[in-house]
Amino acid sequence: MAPSTPQTPLGLFGTDLLIGEEDRAIRDTVRRYVDDRFRPRVADFYESGSIPARELAAELGKLGVLGMHLEGYGCAGTSATAYGLACMELEAGDSGLRSLVSVQGSLAMYALWKHGSEEQKQEWLPRMAAGEAIGCFGLTEPDFGSDPAGMRTRAVRDGSDWVLNGTKMWITNGSVADVAVVWARTDDRVRGFVVPTDAPGFSAPEIRKKMSLRASVTSELVLEDVRLPASAMLPEAAGLSGPLSCLNEARYGIVFGALGAARDCLETALAYVGDRRIFDKPLAAYQLTQAKLTDMSLELGKGMLLALHLGRLKDEGSLRPEQISLGKLNNVREAIAVARECRTLLGAAGITLEYPIMRHANNLESVLTYEGTSEVHQLIVGQALTGEPAFR
Repeated sequence: MAPSTPQTPLGLFGTDLLIGEEDRAIRDTVRRYVDDRFRPRVADFYESGSIPARELAAELGKLGVLGMHLEGYGCAGTSATAYGLACMELEAGDSGLRSLVSVQGSLAMYALWKHGSEEQKQEWLPRMAAGEAIGCFGLTEPDFGSDPAGMRTRAVRDGSDWVLNGTKMWITNGSVADVAVVWARTDDRVRGFVVPTDAPGFSAPEIRKKMSLRASVTSELVLEDVRLPASAMLPEAAGLSGPLSCLNEARYGIVFGALGAARDCLETALAYVGDRRIFDKPLAAYQLTQAKLTDMSLELGKGMLLALHLGRLKDEGSLRPEQISLGKLNNVREAIAVARECRTLLGAAGITLEYPIMRHANNLESVLTYEGTSEVHQLIVGQALTGEPAFR
């Protein structure tokens, strides 16, 4: 039988037919930026373990992706589906790039937009949307990741001021941020605070020697008697529902983002096996190769259908947290499996930075556990199915 014209994995599923023209245009614009401006440099960023965060933030601000799904204050107000597709293209470049955008838009900016005062919004959101100011989100602590209710960071009243003490860990953008949204325990409930990073007593040492998310700034936040005015507290957030609402925004972006990493691995593998000859024919012509490619394409396509469905639910205002957990659990789990399998198809070439596969696989190890580990999402879904909480 003569060779036929190859199809792309998502082309096989026809998923573009499920995406509106405006959302496709936004996706394609982000894809061009990643291909033209970011992809040629990312291997060097990853190898050196550093990125020009401010340069990238300015470019991403001009692109319009920072807080793109929010309304007003210089934000584009796109559909949730368009935001998801942008996350997919950003993570096809690198998980670190998508993390920069997710933390800026879905965590720091969303916290201000959803829970902040009008004064806080006016002060920070327009500059953050433009990429002129960078934000971070301080929730996770050294001993409290999956259990944020155990946080030790405290905010204590002193006259009309608040005084914050504590430590946050694994904070994306922390060392380059202009503002940190920090969550702390008070005598009342957990509250959020807008902390300018030049405040006395605030420091953000960068975490180095990472094997994953190397093209991303990861930091510790240290607060030592950081004094803030009463106006620094987010007025509309009381209790853990405040930070958890922000986490759901970020988790939603990951549902799409992880598929971008998987797609990039699969497309790389397809191109490689088409060119690589072994025993006098292309590696793509072997049954075992085609079986691997088929299984991976199935999981990518199913993940994309799930992501688009969740995007529609979010655009309709009916998306529930446990449904986001379904998407994050499935799509990250399958993405990392795709990356690992693609690596086998490239053999030794798969471990080099000449190809993106090992970089994606390493990054996905972090994506698998941040914004809720797979086990946490299993328990969220399990509670939805049974009505019984099993977290303790």
